[in-house]
Amino acid sequence: MLRESYPFVEDSFSRFPSQSNIYGLCQAGEQELLAATLKGKVVCFRYQELQQKIRPVAKEVQFTYIPVDAEIVSIDAFIKSPPKRGLVVGITFIKDSGDKATPFLNIYCDYEPGSEFNLESIAQSCLNLELQFTPFQLYHTEVQCAEGGSETVFLLSGHDQRIHLYKENASLHQFEEQPVERLFPELQQLPSNVLWLDILSVGGGRRLSVFGCQNGCVGLALVSQAEPEVLQSWRVQFDSPISTVLLFPLMHLKTVSFLVQNCSILLHVFYCRDVQEHGLSQSTCLLESDQWDAVVCALVIDLDFDGQKEVLLGTYGQELLCYKFQPVGREQDGQFHLQWRRSFKSPLLSLIYLDLTADGLRELAVLTLKGLHILQHSLTRTADVVLERLTQRASALTASSELESAKARHTEENEAPAQKQECTLQTPSN
Repeated sequence: MLRESYPFVEDSFSRFPSQSNIYGLCQAGEQELLAATLKGKVVCFRYQELQQKIRPVAKEVQFTYIPVDAEIVSIDAFIKSPPKRGLVVGITFIKDSGDKATPFLNIYCDYEPGSEFNLESIAQSCLNLELQFTPFQLYHTEVQCAEGGSETVFLLSGHDQRIHLYKENASLHQFEEQPVERLFPELQQLPSNVLWLDILSVGGGRRLSVFGCQNGCVGLALVSQAEPEVLQSWRVQFDSPISTVLLFPLMHLKTVSFLVQNCSILLHVFYCRDVQEHGLSQSTCLLESDQWDAVVCALVIDLDFDGQKEVLLGTYGQELLCYKFQPVGREQDGQFHLQWRRSFKSPLLSLIYLDLTADGLRELAVLTLKGLHILQHSLTRTADVVLERLTQRASALTASSELESAKARHTEENEAPAQKQECTLQTPSN
Protein backbone atom coordinates (compact mmCIF):
# COMPACT_ATOMS: atom_id res chain seq x y z
CA MET A 1 0.00 0.00 0.00
CA LEU A 2 1.22 3.51 -0.81
CA ARG A 3 1.07 5.13 2.64
CA GLU A 4 1.29 8.64 1.25
CA SER A 5 -1.86 7.98 -0.79
CA TYR A 6 -3.96 6.52 2.03
CA PRO A 7 -6.19 9.39 3.25
CA PHE A 8 -7.60 7.95 6.51
CA VAL A 9 -6.70 7.36 10.14
CA GLU A 10 -8.74 5.00 12.30
CA ASP A 11 -10.69 6.86 14.99
CA SER A 12 -12.56 4.02 16.68
CA PHE A 13 -13.55 0.36 16.54
CA SER A 14 -16.70 -1.11 18.07
CA ARG A 15 -16.75 -4.88 18.54
CA PHE A 16 -20.14 -6.58 18.19
CA PRO A 17 -21.42 -9.53 20.25
CA SER A 18 -21.94 -11.55 17.07
CA GLN A 19 -21.12 -11.17 13.39
CA SER A 20 -23.13 -9.21 10.83
CA ASN A 21 -23.61 -9.61 7.06
CA ILE A 22 -23.55 -7.53 3.84
CA TYR A 23 -27.07 -6.17 4.51
CA GLY A 24 -26.35 -5.32 8.15
CA LEU A 25 -25.42 -1.59 8.10
CA CYS A 26 -27.47 1.51 7.31
CA GLN A 27 -27.53 5.24 7.95
CA ALA A 28 -30.30 6.44 10.29
CA GLY A 29 -30.70 10.18 9.99
CA GLU A 30 -27.86 12.62 9.42
CA GLN A 31 -25.33 11.47 12.03
CA GLU A 32 -26.26 7.97 13.17
CA LEU A 33 -25.59 4.43 12.01
CA LEU A 34 -27.54 1.25 12.72
CA ALA A 35 -25.67 -2.05 12.62
CA ALA A 36 -27.50 -5.36 12.92
CA THR A 37 -25.93 -8.58 14.14
CA LEU A 38 -27.12 -12.03 13.19
CA LYS A 39 -28.20 -12.85 16.76
CA GLY A 40 -31.01 -10.32 16.91
CA LYS A 41 -29.10 -7.28 18.22
CA VAL A 42 -29.18 -3.78 16.70
CA VAL A 43 -26.47 -1.30 17.70
CA CYS A 44 -26.80 2.46 17.22
CA PHE A 45 -23.50 4.25 16.62
CA ARG A 46 -23.11 8.01 17.02
CA TYR A 47 -20.73 10.67 18.28
CA GLN A 48 -21.80 12.74 21.27
CA GLU A 49 -20.25 15.20 23.69
CA LEU A 50 -18.89 13.52 26.83
CA GLN A 51 -16.69 15.40 29.31
CA GLN A 52 -16.35 18.31 26.89
CA LYS A 53 -15.07 16.02 24.12
CA ILE A 54 -16.75 14.45 21.11
CA ARG A 55 -16.57 10.70 21.63
CA PRO A 56 -17.96 7.68 19.74
CA VAL A 57 -20.81 5.83 21.46
CA ALA A 58 -22.17 2.41 20.47
CA LYS A 59 -25.43 1.51 22.21
CA GLU A 60 -27.82 -1.38 21.70
CA VAL A 61 -31.36 -0.34 20.75
CA GLN A 62 -34.21 -2.56 21.92
CA PHE A 63 -36.45 -2.85 18.85
CA THR A 64 -39.73 -4.52 19.80
CA TYR A 65 -41.05 -7.78 18.33
CA ILE A 66 -37.61 -9.18 17.51
CA PRO A 67 -37.25 -12.47 19.42
CA VAL A 68 -34.00 -13.18 21.24
CA ASP A 69 -33.38 -16.23 19.03
CA ALA A 70 -34.06 -14.32 15.77
CA GLU A 71 -31.47 -14.03 13.01
CA ILE A 72 -31.47 -10.56 11.48
CA VAL A 73 -31.04 -10.66 7.70
CA SER A 74 -31.14 -7.00 6.62
CA ILE A 75 -31.72 -3.49 7.92
CA ASP A 76 -32.43 -0.15 6.23
CA ALA A 77 -33.68 3.30 7.22
CA PHE A 78 -34.76 6.56 5.59
CA ILE A 79 -36.16 9.98 6.41
CA LYS A 80 -39.59 10.57 4.87
CA SER A 81 -39.79 12.80 1.81
CA PRO A 82 -41.11 16.33 2.59
CA PRO A 83 -43.65 17.51 3.56
CA LYS A 84 -43.90 14.33 5.67
CA ARG A 85 -41.71 14.03 8.75
CA GLY A 86 -40.09 11.14 10.52
CA LEU A 87 -37.48 8.40 10.48
CA VAL A 88 -38.49 4.95 9.23
CA VAL A 89 -36.51 1.81 10.07
CA GLY A 90 -37.03 -1.59 8.43
CA ILE A 91 -35.61 -4.85 9.78
CA THR A 92 -36.01 -8.32 8.28
CA PHE A 93 -35.30 -11.38 10.39
CA ILE A 94 -35.96 -15.10 10.60
CA LYS A 95 -37.51 -16.60 13.72
CA ASP A 96 -36.54 -20.18 14.44
CA SER A 97 -39.54 -21.98 15.94
CA GLY A 98 -37.86 -25.36 16.11
CA ASP A 99 -39.84 -27.21 13.44
CA LYS A 100 -39.68 -24.34 10.94
CA ALA A 101 -38.15 -20.93 10.36
CA THR A 102 -40.53 -18.02 9.81
CA PRO A 103 -39.35 -14.77 8.14
CA PHE A 104 -40.67 -11.33 9.13
CA LEU A 105 -40.38 -7.70 8.13
CA ASN A 106 -40.74 -5.16 10.94
CA ILE A 107 -41.25 -1.50 10.00
CA TYR A 108 -40.74 1.04 12.78
CA CYS A 109 -42.19 4.56 12.56
CA ASP A 110 -43.54 6.88 15.28
CA TYR A 111 -46.39 9.20 14.27
CA GLU A 112 -46.59 11.00 17.62
CA PRO A 113 -45.69 14.71 17.17
CA GLY A 114 -42.25 15.34 18.62
CA SER A 115 -41.20 11.68 18.48
CA GLU A 116 -40.84 11.24 14.72
CA PHE A 117 -37.03 11.25 14.97
CA ASN A 118 -36.60 9.82 18.47
CA LEU A 119 -34.98 6.45 17.89
CA GLU A 120 -35.99 5.07 21.30
CA SER A 121 -39.66 5.92 20.62
CA ILE A 122 -39.48 4.67 17.02
CA ALA A 123 -38.11 1.32 18.22
CA GLN A 124 -41.34 0.78 20.21
CA SER A 125 -43.71 1.56 17.30
CA CYS A 126 -43.69 -1.58 15.19
CA LEU A 127 -45.64 -2.92 12.22
CA ASN A 128 -44.97 -6.67 12.16
CA LEU A 129 -45.42 -8.40 8.76
CA GLU A 130 -44.99 -12.13 8.30
CA LEU A 131 -43.32 -12.98 4.99
CA GLN A 132 -43.87 -15.91 2.67
CA PHE A 133 -40.32 -15.80 1.37
CA THR A 134 -36.76 -15.60 2.67
CA PRO A 135 -35.68 -11.93 2.58
CA PHE A 136 -32.43 -10.57 1.17
CA GLN A 137 -31.60 -6.90 0.58
CA LEU A 138 -33.88 -4.22 2.04
CA TYR A 139 -33.53 -1.05 -0.03
CA HIS A 140 -35.26 2.34 -0.10
CA THR A 141 -35.72 4.75 -2.98
CA GLU A 142 -37.76 7.82 -3.83
CA VAL A 143 -40.59 7.71 -6.36
CA GLN A 144 -42.78 10.37 -7.94
CA CYS A 145 -46.39 10.49 -6.79
CA ALA A 146 -49.35 10.75 -9.19
CA GLU A 147 -50.61 13.85 -7.40
CA GLY A 148 -47.17 15.48 -7.57
CA GLY A 149 -44.29 15.48 -5.13
CA SER A 150 -42.31 12.41 -4.12
CA GLU A 151 -42.40 9.57 -1.62
CA THR A 152 -39.84 7.12 -0.25
CA VAL A 153 -40.66 3.40 -0.35
CA PHE A 154 -39.07 0.11 0.70
CA LEU A 155 -38.05 -2.54 -1.86
CA LEU A 156 -37.31 -6.02 -0.50
CA SER A 157 -35.84 -8.82 -2.60
CA GLY A 158 -36.65 -12.42 -1.75
CA HIS A 159 -35.85 -16.01 -2.63
CA ASP A 160 -39.15 -16.18 -4.55
CA GLN A 161 -37.48 -14.37 -7.52
CA ARG A 162 -39.50 -11.26 -6.78
CA ILE A 163 -38.98 -7.78 -5.39
CA HIS A 164 -41.67 -6.64 -2.98
CA LEU A 165 -42.81 -3.02 -2.64
CA TYR A 166 -43.89 -1.53 0.71
CA LYS A 167 -45.49 1.91 0.59
CA GLU A 168 -46.94 4.07 3.36
CA ASN A 169 -50.72 4.41 3.69
CA ALA A 170 -50.90 7.86 5.23
CA SER A 171 -54.56 7.57 6.25
CA LEU A 172 -53.97 4.35 8.22
CA HIS A 173 -50.52 5.38 9.53
CA GLN A 174 -48.88 2.17 8.37
CA PHE A 175 -46.99 0.57 5.48
CA GLU A 176 -48.64 -1.86 3.07
CA GLU A 177 -47.35 -4.17 0.36
CA GLN A 178 -48.39 -3.10 -3.13
CA PRO A 179 -47.78 -4.64 -6.59
CA VAL A 180 -44.26 -3.67 -7.59
CA GLU A 181 -45.18 -3.22 -11.26
CA ARG A 182 -47.30 -0.15 -10.46
CA LEU A 183 -44.22 1.93 -9.68
CA PHE A 184 -41.36 -0.29 -10.87
CA PRO A 185 -42.32 -2.12 -14.09
CA GLU A 186 -38.64 -2.92 -14.65
CA LEU A 187 -38.58 -5.12 -11.53
CA GLN A 188 -41.09 -7.76 -12.63
CA GLN A 189 -40.41 -11.13 -14.32
CA LEU A 190 -36.97 -11.46 -12.80
CA PRO A 191 -34.68 -14.30 -13.97
CA SER A 192 -33.40 -15.25 -10.50
CA ASN A 193 -33.17 -14.11 -6.87
CA VAL A 194 -31.90 -10.52 -6.72
CA LEU A 195 -28.91 -10.16 -4.38
CA TRP A 196 -28.33 -6.45 -4.93
CA LEU A 197 -30.33 -3.55 -6.37
CA ASP A 198 -29.44 0.07 -7.10
CA ILE A 199 -31.54 2.92 -8.53
CA LEU A 200 -30.34 6.34 -9.73
CA SER A 201 -32.32 9.37 -10.92
CA VAL A 202 -30.74 10.74 -14.12
CA GLY A 203 -32.85 13.86 -14.74
CA GLY A 204 -35.57 14.53 -17.26
CA GLY A 205 -38.05 12.58 -15.14
CA ARG A 206 -36.12 9.35 -15.74
CA ARG A 207 -34.27 6.80 -13.63
CA LEU A 208 -31.84 3.93 -14.12
CA SER A 209 -32.40 0.65 -12.27
CA VAL A 210 -29.82 -2.13 -12.11
CA PHE A 211 -29.98 -5.49 -10.31
CA GLY A 212 -27.59 -8.38 -9.84
CA CYS A 213 -28.92 -11.92 -9.50
CA GLN A 214 -27.90 -15.15 -7.84
CA ASN A 215 -27.63 -16.89 -11.22
CA GLY A 216 -25.17 -14.28 -12.55
CA CYS A 217 -27.67 -12.19 -14.52
CA VAL A 218 -27.39 -8.39 -14.48
CA GLY A 219 -30.39 -6.34 -15.57
CA LEU A 220 -30.43 -2.64 -16.40
CA ALA A 221 -33.41 -0.47 -17.36
CA LEU A 222 -34.02 3.17 -18.30
CA VAL A 223 -37.44 4.17 -16.99
CA SER A 224 -39.71 7.18 -17.39
CA GLN A 225 -40.94 7.89 -13.86
CA ALA A 226 -44.11 9.79 -14.72
CA GLU A 227 -46.07 6.86 -16.25
CA PRO A 228 -43.98 4.80 -15.18
CA GLU A 229 -42.72 3.12 -18.38
CA VAL A 230 -39.64 1.15 -19.36
CA LEU A 231 -37.92 3.04 -22.18
CA GLN A 232 -35.03 0.62 -22.68
CA SER A 233 -33.75 -2.49 -20.96
CA TRP A 234 -30.61 -4.61 -21.18
CA ARG A 235 -29.46 -7.88 -19.63
CA VAL A 236 -26.12 -9.66 -19.58
CA GLN A 237 -25.23 -13.08 -18.16
CA PHE A 238 -22.17 -13.86 -16.04
CA ASP A 239 -21.14 -17.27 -14.77
CA SER A 240 -21.52 -16.71 -11.01
CA PRO A 241 -23.60 -14.72 -8.47
CA ILE A 242 -23.42 -10.92 -8.58
CA SER A 243 -22.55 -9.52 -5.17
CA THR A 244 -22.84 -5.76 -5.85
CA VAL A 245 -24.09 -3.42 -8.56
CA LEU A 246 -23.72 0.37 -8.48
CA LEU A 247 -24.80 3.30 -10.65
CA PHE A 248 -22.93 6.60 -10.45
CA PRO A 249 -22.02 9.66 -12.55
CA LEU A 250 -18.36 9.78 -13.49
CA MET A 251 -17.45 12.70 -15.75
CA HIS A 252 -19.59 15.22 -17.63
CA LEU A 253 -22.76 13.55 -16.24
CA LYS A 254 -21.95 10.34 -18.07
CA THR A 255 -23.50 7.54 -16.07
CA VAL A 256 -21.43 4.47 -15.27
CA SER A 257 -22.68 1.10 -14.18
CA PHE A 258 -20.08 -0.54 -11.98
CA LEU A 259 -20.54 -4.27 -11.68
CA VAL A 260 -18.91 -6.62 -9.20
CA GLN A 261 -18.83 -10.29 -10.13
CA ASN A 262 -17.65 -13.18 -7.98
CA CYS A 263 -16.40 -16.11 -10.04
CA SER A 264 -15.85 -19.62 -8.78
CA ILE A 265 -12.10 -19.46 -9.45
CA LEU A 266 -11.15 -15.82 -10.02
CA LEU A 267 -12.80 -12.55 -9.08
CA HIS A 268 -13.44 -10.10 -11.89
CA VAL A 269 -14.89 -6.62 -11.49
CA PHE A 270 -16.56 -5.14 -14.56
CA TYR A 271 -17.67 -1.59 -15.28
CA CYS A 272 -19.58 -0.07 -18.18
CA ARG A 273 -19.33 3.48 -19.49
CA ASP A 274 -22.29 5.64 -20.49
CA VAL A 275 -24.95 2.98 -19.96
CA GLN A 276 -27.76 5.35 -20.98
CA GLU A 277 -26.58 5.05 -24.57
CA HIS A 278 -24.84 1.68 -24.71
CA GLY A 279 -26.48 -0.32 -21.94
CA LEU A 280 -24.26 -3.18 -20.76
CA SER A 281 -22.68 -3.92 -24.12
CA GLN A 282 -19.42 -2.06 -23.53
CA SER A 283 -18.12 -3.65 -20.33
CA THR A 284 -14.48 -3.52 -19.26
CA CYS A 285 -12.68 -5.63 -16.67
CA LEU A 286 -11.14 -3.61 -13.86
CA LEU A 287 -7.35 -3.78 -13.95
CA GLU A 288 -5.84 -6.24 -11.44
CA SER A 289 -9.29 -7.21 -10.18
CA ASP A 290 -8.39 -10.89 -10.47
CA GLN A 291 -5.69 -10.55 -7.78
CA TRP A 292 -8.05 -10.15 -4.83
CA ASP A 293 -10.59 -12.20 -2.94
CA ALA A 294 -14.35 -11.89 -3.43
CA VAL A 295 -15.65 -8.30 -3.42
CA VAL A 296 -18.75 -8.04 -1.22
CA CYS A 297 -19.29 -4.26 -0.98
CA ALA A 298 -18.54 -1.14 -3.00
CA LEU A 299 -18.85 2.62 -2.68
CA VAL A 300 -18.25 5.58 -5.02
CA ILE A 301 -17.14 8.85 -3.34
CA ASP A 302 -14.72 11.76 -3.81
CA LEU A 303 -12.00 11.00 -1.27
CA ASP A 304 -9.28 13.45 -2.31
CA PHE A 305 -11.59 16.46 -2.87
CA ASP A 306 -10.58 16.94 -6.52
CA GLY A 307 -14.14 16.77 -7.86
CA GLN A 308 -13.72 13.28 -9.35
CA LYS A 309 -15.04 10.20 -7.58
CA GLU A 310 -13.03 7.17 -6.53
CA VAL A 311 -14.30 3.59 -6.30
CA LEU A 312 -13.87 1.75 -3.00
CA LEU A 313 -14.12 -2.05 -2.92
CA GLY A 314 -14.33 -4.14 0.24
CA THR A 315 -13.26 -7.77 -0.08
CA TYR A 316 -13.88 -10.89 1.95
CA GLY A 317 -10.10 -11.23 1.91
CA GLN A 318 -9.92 -8.32 4.41
CA GLU A 319 -8.78 -5.68 1.89
CA LEU A 320 -10.12 -2.18 1.22
CA LEU A 321 -9.19 -1.17 -2.34
CA CYS A 322 -9.36 2.30 -3.87
CA TYR A 323 -9.52 2.75 -7.67
CA LYS A 324 -9.35 6.10 -9.44
CA PHE A 325 -10.23 6.88 -13.05
CA GLN A 326 -7.22 8.10 -15.03
CA PRO A 327 -8.19 9.86 -18.29
CA VAL A 328 -6.07 9.31 -21.38
CA GLY A 329 -6.18 11.73 -24.32
CA ARG A 330 -9.81 12.76 -24.47
CA GLU A 331 -11.45 13.06 -21.07
CA GLN A 332 -13.90 10.30 -21.94
CA ASP A 333 -11.04 7.83 -22.49
CA GLY A 334 -9.05 6.15 -19.75
CA GLN A 335 -9.19 3.39 -17.14
CA PHE A 336 -9.50 2.82 -13.42
CA HIS A 337 -6.17 2.25 -11.65
CA LEU A 338 -5.49 1.02 -8.13
CA GLN A 339 -4.52 3.99 -5.95
CA TRP A 340 -4.06 2.30 -2.57
CA ARG A 341 -5.19 -0.61 -0.44
CA ARG A 342 -5.56 -1.15 3.28
CA SER A 343 -5.75 -4.46 5.18
CA PHE A 344 -8.17 -5.19 8.01
CA LYS A 345 -8.23 -8.06 10.50
CA SER A 346 -11.52 -9.56 9.28
CA PRO A 347 -13.60 -9.65 6.08
CA LEU A 348 -15.29 -6.40 5.00
CA LEU A 349 -19.08 -6.42 4.66
CA SER A 350 -20.37 -2.87 4.09
CA LEU A 351 -19.23 0.74 3.51
CA ILE A 352 -20.98 4.06 4.26
CA TYR A 353 -19.60 7.61 3.92
CA LEU A 354 -21.27 10.19 6.21
CA ASP A 355 -20.55 13.12 8.52
CA LEU A 356 -20.85 11.53 11.97
CA THR A 357 -19.20 14.37 13.90
CA ALA A 358 -21.11 17.25 12.21
CA ASP A 359 -17.87 19.10 11.43
CA GLY A 360 -18.39 19.23 7.66
CA LEU A 361 -15.86 16.44 7.02
CA ARG A 362 -17.23 12.98 6.36
CA GLU A 363 -16.07 9.73 7.95
CA LEU A 364 -15.89 6.30 6.34
CA ALA A 365 -17.75 3.59 8.24
CA VAL A 366 -16.43 0.09 7.51
CA LEU A 367 -18.49 -2.85 8.75
CA THR A 368 -16.44 -6.03 9.11
CA LEU A 369 -17.27 -9.50 10.36
CA LYS A 370 -16.15 -8.53 13.88
CA GLY A 371 -17.39 -4.96 14.25
CA LEU A 372 -17.50 -1.38 13.02
CA HIS A 373 -14.44 0.71 12.09
CA ILE A 374 -14.71 4.50 11.80
CA LEU A 375 -12.04 6.05 9.58
CA GLN A 376 -11.48 9.79 9.55
CA HIS A 377 -9.64 11.90 7.01
CA SER A 378 -6.16 12.92 8.05
CA LEU A 379 -6.56 16.44 9.44
CA THR A 380 -3.01 17.35 8.36
CA ARG A 381 -3.68 16.41 4.76
CA THR A 382 -7.12 18.02 4.83
CA ALA A 383 -5.64 21.25 6.21
CA ASP A 384 -3.04 21.19 3.41
CA VAL A 385 -5.85 20.88 0.85
CA VAL A 386 -7.78 23.76 2.44
CA LEU A 387 -4.67 26.02 2.49
CA GLU A 388 -3.88 25.10 -1.10
CA ARG A 389 -7.44 25.92 -2.22
CA LEU A 390 -7.40 29.21 -0.28
CA THR A 391 -4.07 30.14 -1.86
CA GLN A 392 -5.41 29.36 -5.32
CA ARG A 393 -8.55 31.36 -4.60
CA ALA A 394 -6.56 34.32 -3.28
CA SER A 395 -4.29 34.21 -6.33
CA ALA A 396 -7.31 34.13 -8.63
CA LEU A 397 -8.89 37.08 -6.83
CA THR A 398 -5.61 39.04 -6.95
CA ALA A 399 -5.21 38.32 -10.66
CA SER A 400 -8.81 39.34 -11.31
CA SER A 401 -8.34 42.56 -9.32
CA GLU A 402 -5.14 43.40 -11.21
CA LEU A 403 -6.88 42.72 -14.51
CA GLU A 404 -9.76 45.04 -13.58
CA SER A 405 -7.27 47.75 -12.53
CA ALA A 406 -5.39 47.41 -15.81
CA LYS A 407 -8.63 47.69 -17.76
CA ALA A 408 -9.59 50.80 -15.78
CA ARG A 409 -6.20 52.43 -16.42
CA HIS A 410 -6.44 51.57 -20.12
CA THR A 411 -9.91 53.11 -20.29
CA GLU A 412 -8.71 56.28 -18.55
CA GLU A 413 -5.72 56.61 -20.89
CA ASN A 414 -7.97 56.26 -23.96
CA GLU A 415 -10.49 58.74 -22.63
CA ALA A 416 -7.89 61.42 -21.66
CA PRO A 417 -6.86 62.47 -25.28
CA ALA A 418 -10.52 62.64 -26.29
CA GLN A 419 -11.32 64.90 -23.37
CA LYS A 420 -8.28 67.11 -24.17
CA GLN A 421 -9.32 67.41 -27.83
CA GLU A 422 -12.89 68.27 -26.82
CA CYS A 423 -11.61 70.95 -24.45
CA THR A 424 -9.44 72.47 -27.24
CA LEU A 425 -12.35 72.65 -29.67
CA GLN A 426 -14.50 74.45 -27.10
CA THR A 427 -11.79 77.13 -26.29
CA PRO A 428 -12.43 80.44 -28.25
CA SER A 429 -9.58 81.73 -30.48
CA ASN A 430 -7.85 85.10 -30.01
